[in-house]
Amino acid sequence: MTGEPRASSRTSSAATLAAVLCLALGASPPALAGPVESLKDHLLGRHSSDSHDFAPLPIARYVTEDGDVFTLDRTQAKPLLKFDGTFEVWALQAQPAPRGDTIYKNDLGEPMLRATRLGGITVFTDQRPGGAAAALMGAGAPLRMAVLGPQALFDRLAQASYRTNRAARRTITFDVEATPASSALIADAAMVTSDAVVRISKRPDARRLLDKITKVRLVEGRKSSVQLTDGVLIVTVAPPEGFAGRPSSDRIVQFAVAFH
Repeated sequence: MTGEPRASSRTSSAATLAAVLCLALGASPPALAGPVESLKDHLLGRHSSDSHDFAPLPIARYVTEDGDVFTLDRTQAKPLLKFDGTFEVWALQAQPAPRGDTIYKNDLGEPMLRATRLGGITVFTDQRPGGAAAALMGAGAPLRMAVLGPQALFDRLAQASYRTNRAARRTITFDVEATPASSALIADAAMVTSDAVVRISKRPDARRLLDKITKVRLVEGRKSSVQLTDGVLIVTVAPPEGFAGRPSSDRIVQFAVAFH
């Protein structure tokens, strides 16, 4: 698991909700009573229909008890999650859970979020493996992959290479095979790979793990994968799948740790 927030099954506590509502009500003049009531409805899981289920915002921003802010975009076939101040967008697999809840897992099958049918969200982090409650902040912006031209792709690869070499304390070259259709995903995969190397560099066994890697090669394929052959870390991406078409940093880290 990364140091980024993840989700579980615990909903926001009554104290957290009460504090958020008090701040919202205290800071809002009477003219804003409508939006404030709408926020209360979202936080408490109430709505105007007779249904007992909560209708979540399709794209929403949340804040955890520890102050971590993230965006959850549920408009895609695979929901997307991104924490403020980080590079990576996580493509999640939604699975039903007891009591009508939904668990969102990463590409290793690890739970990152849990949403209750009343709108409660819990996120899992390395710091909070048991889960941290998150409160709704409001609507969010869509998580989309930017279209990149040749120069933008080169700049992103240079950034990924710099971060990787700095973390490894030596040169690890990046070799790419990109087409106009795959350039955005290749660039994203390069940044995610550099993030994985940065995370590996913080482990006690970092030197043993990083010494295995002399080069990173990013290629297109029918399915995302990670391989290590003769010192070359091969990261395969599948452009039609968008963010879900490349391995997550968790998957790359796990592969490096497990590789013999």
